[in-house]
Amino acid sequence: MKQKVIVYSEMPEDLVENLKQQFDVKYYKNCNAYTDLLPDLEEAEGLIGSGLAVDRNLLDHAPALKIVCNIAVGYNNLDIGELTKRGVMAANTPGVLDDTTADTIFGLLLAAARRFTELDRYVKEGKWKEPVSEAQYGIDVHHKTLGIIGMGRIGSAIAKRAHRGFDMKILYHNRSRHKEAENAFDATYCSLDELLQKSDFICLMTPLTPETRHLIGDREFRLMKKTAVFVNGSRGQTVDEAALIRALENKSILAAGLDVFDEEPVAADNPLLKMENVVTLPHIGSATSETRYAMAKLAAENLTKGLLGECPPSLINREVLQK
Repeated sequence: MKQKVIVYSEMPEDLVENLKQQFDVKYYKNCNAYTDLLPDLEEAEGLIGSGLAVDRNLLDHAPALKIVCNIAVGYNNLDIGELTKRGVMAANTPGVLDDTTADTIFGLLLAAARRFTELDRYVKEGKWKEPVSEAQYGIDVHHKTLGIIGMGRIGSAIAKRAHRGFDMKILYHNRSRHKEAENAFDATYCSLDELLQKSDFICLMTPLTPETRHLIGDREFRLMKKTAVFVNGSRGQTVDEAALIRALENKSILAAGLDVFDEEPVAADNPLLKMENVVTLPHIGSATSETRYAMAKLAAENLTKGLLGECPPSLINREVLQK
């Protein structure tokens, strides 16, 4: 009898068909909660998709589960401690989205600095009647100082673009020193406070953990330069959004570029949507056809190897292998 697998979010059809050749696949294209999966959850040995909260409530209904695969690099939706305690493997899709996401985040930085979205509306609304004046000027990016909070794979890819393409000085704050980034991009390790005080541009790229929730709030925005541009490419909850709104309204910082929000999709009455100096994107960091396919393919490989008794290439909780 084939092992039962639940695919709980949209996935390329050819990859779903490949899974069906090996497993009994139940495909839910639009799943909002584990209760949607209850008809198949009890017998499921594999779970693959993006965003579903896999916690004690779900796991109590999935006694046969062996592996959970995120089609994402982040895994704050997974209760890793609970999964590990129950001997369930957890996997994500790092690496394949690094360059695509770095392109997005650096694009946000450029757009906020040079006011691309604001001036795009200025042209399309017929306001461009004469040569632009100082009222439409942005700020330079090249030769400025970029502070990266979270020098992981994506942070390093951003540093590469900034240092080699725009001659930017790189400061970074991380849980530990990143010697490769220091050597490759002349990056300087510093405290969070020093980074905030000295950077012209600040990119937040940390994963969401209990320690990083609201990592950036009123105090941190006050430390930034009044000319600073803040970019969040991590998760919305790493920033105190109310504090960000205050900082922008009070002109404590110059501008912001946001691919993530505290609530997603963002509420229509969110003050950030009314601000000309804020560039907003709908969480599209890795959203290209090529990269999303590569992510789904890696997730399917994680699932297949895990269920066939091999080590998934992107296993998060390796300690389950010792159980």
